[in-house]
Amino acid sequence: MIRSVVRGFGSALPQRLVTNKELESLVETSDDWIVQRTGIRQRYIAGDGETTASLGEQAARAALDKAGLTPADIDLVIVATSTPDNTFPATAVNIQSRLGMTQGYAFDVQAVCTGFVYAMATADAHLKAGLAKRALVIGAETFSRILDWTDRTTCVLFGDGAGALVLEAQNLEGTMADRGMLTAHLRSDGSHKDKLYVDGGPSSTGTVGHLRMEGREVFKYAVGMITDVIEAAFAATGTTADDLDWLVPHQANRRIIDGSAKKLGIPTEKVVITVDLHGNTSAASIPLALSVAAADGRIKQGDLVMLEAMGGGFTWGALLLRW
Repeated sequence: MIRSVVRGFGSALPQRLVTNKELESLVETSDDWIVQRTGIRQRYIAGDGETTASLGEQAARAALDKAGLTPADIDLVIVATSTPDNTFPATAVNIQSRLGMTQGYAFDVQAVCTGFVYAMATADAHLKAGLAKRALVIGAETFSRILDWTDRTTCVLFGDGAGALVLEAQNLEGTMADRGMLTAHLRSDGSHKDKLYVDGGPSSTGTVGHLRMEGREVFKYAVGMITDVIEAAFAATGTTADDLDWLVPHQANRRIIDGSAKKLGIPTEKVVITVDLHGNTSAASIPLALSVAAADGRIKQGDLVMLEAMGGGFTWGALLLRW
């Protein structure tokens, strides 16, 4: 069986670090309030010359370097983002050009915070279909550019950054002991569109717009939706929470992460948490967290790793892979 195996990982963050304390001078908030309700202590904000594409390129180059590969070895680039550099062409094409690639193909995936899980599942399908041999899957965002910096309920939550994985199609035994992606489960329900959205767009307003969120409504649905897809992944592979080495969740809110892990019976010591360091970086949060945990030696080759996310739409999904 063809499996999509992780060959390399990488990440990139803007130069500017913004603490909760600094935000106290912008809006009516406090470090204690933000930490207590979200777990966030700091985030990185893109400056002049830093864009979704530039951050994505840096993460991609780091992942290629870790894999011992060059851009010439890649024939598919997928970028998960809700904050593209341009309405078109795709940010993936921009990054492809920045990497000096003239071969292969590139496109974007937009599923907000679930974007990286969607992109990984999409890359897996392309590799298994024989359309590509190696893929760069990138989650990159500059959410600071769509925030209303007078809205204290949203501007304190988000940050900018990028993460990337190199996937390679390998012929393996077809058992749960294989490295690579083992199963993916994706969901969406557009009836919740108005609970988390951007109030602008080319077709509707001709403007970029700002992020709007009904925080309590999102929180109300989050834990149930997340556990739904994780349990589906366990059922599809005959595995349980006891078999899991690591849960790498979307880093939106510490209380959502803790609530989901508790409901699933996954101990805190098996959960990778970086929301305190990066805030919510939407589609970039999972690859950023993966890069942190793989770089510091927590995630090792052969580990069973669950990725999960929920985002605007609503979209949600989970993916089980062996590192």
